[in-house]
Amino acid sequence: MESKQMDVLSVLLHFIFPIKMLLRLYSFCILMVDVAWVVFNAICATFQAAYEWFRPPPLKTVRWETAMVMGSGRGVGRQIAMQLADLGAIVLCIDINHQNNEDTVDHIKLRGGSAASYICDVTRREKIEELAAQIKKDVGLVSMLFYCCGIPSPRSLMTQPPQDIHKTWDLTLTSYFWLIDNFLPEMKTRDHGHIVALTSVAGLSYIKDKMPLSVAQFAVQGLAESLMEDLRINKIDNVHVTLIHIYPFIVNDEYHDVKLRIPSYFGTISPVEAASSILDSVRRNYPEASVPKHLLCLGHLLRILPRRATVLIRDLLDTGVDFA
Repeated sequence: MESKQMDVLSVLLHFIFPIKMLLRLYSFCILMVDVAWVVFNAICATFQAAYEWFRPPPLKTVRWETAMVMGSGRGVGRQIAMQLADLGAIVLCIDINHQNNEDTVDHIKLRGGSAASYICDVTRREKIEELAAQIKKDVGLVSMLFYCCGIPSPRSLMTQPPQDIHKTWDLTLTSYFWLIDNFLPEMKTRDHGHIVALTSVAGLSYIKDKMPLSVAQFAVQGLAESLMEDLRINKIDNVHVTLIHIYPFIVNDEYHDVKLRIPSYFGTISPVEAASSILDSVRRNYPEASVPKHLLCLGHLLRILPRRATVLIRDLLDTGVDFA
């Protein structure tokens, strides 16, 4: 009796083992097909990116878009607001400084553009919620959101004392979440919109004695990338996110006494040129860009090189900024 049971068990084992092997072979083949498909698409994406480097995507129109510019009172934020209005957008200028913001709106209206002024302290959640309610009552859907409040000036990077951690995070990062909570859901519902996150180069590399700022700027980059993934996973194709890295010492506004170690490489540009470059990237729906543009490639390079190599490159490109 026992021998018969052993014979039956032996037959079953001989039958099961080939099935397991076939299943493993099938799984391996599926894996190879998936890997080949990923590699093929990665190569295609690389060639497409190279092609678009020489033949950029066409510029989309922003005419009649309702664009909200946070930090429109001065510098790059003001120039973005003015250039958006020149392109036919309805611009909502937001700033904590009433006089500066009104000056921006007056400049836009003198040039024949459409703009409205709102005052808001973005470090306070209840103020952002009040602002969102007022804007939805006044104009309805906000289709473009530019956040320029977290970009430090060259002088503040060099001369101001260490930042208060909570204030730095509220201004640079936390306010993003509050704005997204108030404006992104409607963009998703209508499947139309564009969120533009501006960070300083502190989001690519540490700035001396500015650890809270550097950490917050790194976090903004993570927020933008997470937001892109959220939109992709939820198959929302027409709400775009663009992350812009700005090197503050490059954008020369009223800080004419900034001295650079390598001026031939780190030549300054005006806020007008910086805003134009930013809007060019936004209108082409680029997910990431920088001002100046070549620093984006440098940022990508620093992510993949060994630690020792990135330290050497950072030391080489340390601009040695000082003031006359």
